[in-house]
Amino acid sequence: MSRAFRLDEASIMLSRTPGILNALLLGAPDEWTMNDNGDGSWSPWAVVGHMLHGEENEWIPRARIILEHGEDVPFEPFDREAMFEQYAGIPLPELLDRFATARQSNLDDLRAFGLASIHLSLRGTHPTLGPVTLSNLLATWVAHDFNHVSQIVEVMARHYKDAVGPWVENLPILTREA
Repeated sequence: MSRAFRLDEASIMLSRTPGILNALLLGAPDEWTMNDNGDGSWSPWAVVGHMLHGEENEWIPRARIILEHGEDVPFEPFDREAMFEQYAGIPLPELLDRFATARQSNLDDLRAFGLASIHLSLRGTHPTLGPVTLSNLLATWVAHDFNHVSQIVEVMARHYKDAVGPWVENLPILTREA
């Protein structure tokens, strides 16, 4: 069941992501964190890099545009694959630390905005989607986190796709299209 956006709930969920990522990835073997499933999938390292790039360039910068300019200033396009060049050679533990720091800073900024319910209906302009509200942006931030945590888990689960033997038919995480 879909829920209406609530800033207090969103902030709680957003604050948990660094801990979830650390629990899944810190200390895991490189074979589990640096490899993808082929066919354009991303390794856990790439996903964390993508999420860090979003923390630095997407969520709060776009919220500021909405709050300061509304629909008059469109968002800058977001390079979904910038992490491959921007963070090349940076070890996963460092990316996780940088993500946690950036997320905390962004949550501090979000609180400092002093948003009231009236602000959530303010609109901005996405370069391809058109008009969006601040609540759309913030809800997407939360869903984006869950999407990528799920992506990491799926890539890691598939390390044992063959090893599970006949149970593969009971584990859709191992067989659904990416």
